[in-house]
Amino acid sequence: MAIDFVTAFEPAYGEPVEVAPDVRRLTVNNPGPFTFHGTNSYLVGTDTLAVIDPGPEDDAHFEALIAAIGDRPVSHIFVSHTHRDHSPLTARLKEATGAIVCAEGPHRAARPLRIGEVNPLDASADTEFRPDRTLADGEAVEGDGWTIGAVHTPGHAANHCAFSLEGTGILFSADHVMAWSTSIVAPPDGSMSDYMTSLTKLLERQDQIYFPGHGGPVHKPAEFVRALRAHRKMREAAIMDRLRSGDRTIPDMVRTIYRDTDPRLHGAAGLSLLAHLEDLVARSCVTTEGEVSIDSSYFPA
Repeated sequence: MAIDFVTAFEPAYGEPVEVAPDVRRLTVNNPGPFTFHGTNSYLVGTDTLAVIDPGPEDDAHFEALIAAIGDRPVSHIFVSHTHRDHSPLTARLKEATGAIVCAEGPHRAARPLRIGEVNPLDASADTEFRPDRTLADGEAVEGDGWTIGAVHTPGHAANHCAFSLEGTGILFSADHVMAWSTSIVAPPDGSMSDYMTSLTKLLERQDQIYFPGHGGPVHKPAEFVRALRAHRKMREAAIMDRLRSGDRTIPDMVRTIYRDTDPRLHGAAGLSLLAHLEDLVARSCVTTEGEVSIDSSYFPA
């Protein structure tokens, strides 16, 4: 099943864009190969607001948020996960508004680091973030004319949480599902097993539209999520094919499987393959000598 990615997007930096009744999007001017045109923040409500994902520490974006908020109070700030393009501005916005910060929890890896292992994603982690209120899966927060529910979706990050705007069919899917690209799943921060489980979880819901952390909305989300699952299964099959063809290392597989991908993304691609291989080894489909790592050799079971 092919994924129908949508890359048309106008970021309108610094300007609030109404994407649904009582929902406005502001995009940070932090474009890049992993952030697309930039990180999306969302303002929810009419009189008393909620802010979803304040974004990175960026003066211009902070001023844009404050201008869009105006003289309205902000009761809650929701943070989807603790990568540095999503959470660091939370502290300054909380200080300015007095809002309660809600999230799944502080930053953590999906699994403990192995002996001698270095986390290549340390620089992207906001390890200083601490929510005022930790949200259990399915827990709802009631505001002024809105109710936002927590939908735990680990995979891209261990503490990743999507947020449902109850009664509207809207899900703020953050980096778990995006219209412009697949999500990066990179150990030890991410887990492919968790990611696939979270995709299946979303298929059990009845959401009508996703507003993601980067790029434009995901229309027909169930169809899109099914395509994402099929894509990951195809990637898994490609890994098994390369192993049966004699490839033994992740760099060997990246050169073939990602031959049409921007070389700047090959490092992330290698980590994505590592996530798949961790899952395949756990399921006894692949073997390796010693620990599963980026430098290990792999063999079909």
